[in-house]
Amino acid sequence: MSNAFVAGTGLIGASVGLALRSNGWTVTGWDPDPAALAEAMAVGALDQQADTLDVSGADLVVLAGPHDAMITTLRELSTPALVIDVAGVKHEIVRVGQRMARFVGTHPMAGREQSGPGAASAGLFKGASWILATDHSAEADLAEVEELIKSFGAVPRRMTAAEHDSAISLVSAVPHVISASLLHLVMGDLSAMSLAAGSFRDITRVSLSDPHLWADLFVANQAEVTATLFHLTQELQDWSALITSGDQAALVERLQLSREARQSLAPPVTVVLVMLEDKPGELAGVGRALNASQVDIRDLQLRHGEHGGGGVLRLSVRPGEAEALREALTSEGFTVE
Repeated sequence: MSNAFVAGTGLIGASVGLALRSNGWTVTGWDPDPAALAEAMAVGALDQQADTLDVSGADLVVLAGPHDAMITTLRELSTPALVIDVAGVKHEIVRVGQRMARFVGTHPMAGREQSGPGAASAGLFKGASWILATDHSAEADLAEVEELIKSFGAVPRRMTAAEHDSAISLVSAVPHVISASLLHLVMGDLSAMSLAAGSFRDITRVSLSDPHLWADLFVANQAEVTATLFHLTQELQDWSALITSGDQAALVERLQLSREARQSLAPPVTVVLVMLEDKPGELAGVGRALNASQVDIRDLQLRHGEHGGGGVLRLSVRPGEAEALREALTSEGFTVE
């Protein structure tokens, strides 16, 4: 296969286009929004634009629009090409998709707070899980899509649509509800908002995502999301009762279990804190230090001073690499903790 047609050129569609082109594919794109299509072309996600949803000549068709739009397209599309989608809810997609000659429902577990093709990247999927829904899909097509996903640097994982939608409600949809709920609680309290620091910013980061996209996904997966919210409500009531009881030993036990579960999600890291001044060139200096030390950055976060005055850059590296990074940063004139 060498010719791909990407329908929908937002963040994910444009990133797929970039990843395909980096692997030698010729990519045609279409989007109902001419501005998004033009921007996808400008960032190099496409070789050419299409005026209509005409996929003739394509070996691979990638549906990357809103959930309901993809369902409508699947009901109307006719092509012998292999068709995949990237929707975040799978049960209705795979049901409608079975009318296609070749179809695999997929969902890349990757994204960012920014939306639109301007935020797209060929590296967006590196190291990310990419779900393949096994419902109604031929083994040969599943294997072919797995190889495609691996070429993007992602990690393919097979599951049924029902398993996917249940898991996604837990690890993706409900965290967005929790984030929004916390912000609604705090936004009326200016003194509390002024104290918001790392933990609050981390847990509410996902509220920067596209609200239209997530409202769409909540409704599309409403049975699983509402069931998970019900269980979460019970969990919060248990916490309330435990705190009211004053049983510190039980609280420590539950918090320790949570800590261990969180530690299992990522490899151990060492954190290096870099003090940044409010002047040009600070991040460039950090970049030089990273290049000189050749460390593997696992995560980074920047906490700005509330009223200017620089901030603190938090760099997470593999254990054993922190000292090399500290030395390189110190050589660049930074204060490091």
